[in-house]
Amino acid sequence: MNTIDRMVSWRIEDDIAFLVLERPDHANAIGLVMARALARAIDEVLAAQPRVIVLQGRGRVFCAGGDITEFSAAADDLGTLVDAILDVLHPAFLRLCNAPMPVIAEVGGPIGGAGVGWALAADFVLASPAMKLRTGYAALGLSPDLGSSWFLARRAGAVRAQRLLMLSEPVDAERCLAWGLVDELHAPDQLAAAALQLARRLAASSRPSIAAIKTLCRGPAWAGLEAHLAREHRLLLACASGADGREGVGAFMQRRAPEFARHPDSED
Repeated sequence: MNTIDRMVSWRIEDDIAFLVLERPDHANAIGLVMARALARAIDEVLAAQPRVIVLQGRGRVFCAGGDITEFSAAADDLGTLVDAILDVLHPAFLRLCNAPMPVIAEVGGPIGGAGVGWALAADFVLASPAMKLRTGYAALGLSPDLGSSWFLARRAGAVRAQRLLMLSEPVDAERCLAWGLVDELHAPDQLAAAALQLARRLAASSRPSIAAIKTLCRGPAWAGLEAHLAREHRLLLACASGADGREGVGAFMQRRAPEFARHPDSED
């Protein structure tokens, strides 16, 4: 097993790579150090050229998204912090999305924020009933990143994605399955076995065949993912650099309702 900064680990068994978020005490939230570790892990896994990649999260929460505690500590430098995180994470994430091998997300718990993009970017999303999706961005006065807006719209449709992102309503596993956000539900004690069974089946397939299928099924729209990630980066940086972003993060840490600016000209 290869562990990077005690935050991300990866290993390969029988041509199947397991890429694991290792911050269970922090809901596998992504801050700057973890973003760097995750980017490095992605590149190391891709360099090893496994036949399948399985995404996992240690602990009860698969990935809560950005590290709000770290965001809060950044205070007026929140925009600078967000910029640094996305500068390293978005390019690595795009390399993972463009990889020729199939990717499976084994989602055993809640996903939020950037964790939504991390999970839904997989070609196959397997979840347990403990899985729950909540975007959370608008509640913080922020906008999406890590392809969350792209993959929500691609899987559930643009109108439903917009509602999920604007209202930050929690969505349980059954509704996620009905809306196409996840592909299969399995009992908690059977999820890992189901993901492994699928990974072994895919690993036995022809590499060129699988790579060609991924390329064809992505279609012309997939070519826009890189530009979309750049837009997400730019818009989130603007939100994080403004008064509403700082208010949203501060309110979250203080466990109170945020008081966002009522007029655009009252923003920074």
